[in-house]
Amino acid sequence: MNKVEVFQRDFEKEIVITRKFLAIVPEDKFDWKPHPKSMTLRQLATHIAELPSWISMALNTDGLDFATMDYKPTPINDTKSLMELFEKSVVDGRKNLAKATDEALDEPWTLREGEKIYSTDPKADVIRMSLSQIIHHRAQLGVFLRLLDIPIPGSYGPSADEQF
Repeated sequence: MNKVEVFQRDFEKEIVITRKFLAIVPEDKFDWKPHPKSMTLRQLATHIAELPSWISMALNTDGLDFATMDYKPTPINDTKSLMELFEKSVVDGRKNLAKATDEALDEPWTLREGEKIYSTDPKADVIRMSLSQIIHHRAQLGVFLRLLDIPIPGSYGPSADEQF
């Protein structure tokens, strides 16, 4: 199995799990947050829904410059829109990963803010970080849902809310 195939396998597994979490985000709690420094539930869920498209960004650019970036999150006002955004991001990430080559994964990708360089890493590392971000923020979402007393699905096995 080459590097691209490993990423494809991991991507597909994480997408299935992430879809279950996003599908249960309650619309009436979109503006809730557990702490003043936390994102709102809407911000967190939107971020997670956009993360699969980071794979395309990693593969199709040579970096990201915060100084010139004009990021605006997709407006989400209901679970249907959240899921549509997620599925669109999944299709985008999947399509670009399918076109990738192991050689392209070795190309450098730079994260910067103007002249200040935060990191320069192989594109493979940026894709791994993108998958890690999906997992990390999904776990964060699980905590948010737990605090709202919403039963959460299992990730790599059953959760405390699932009965077998």
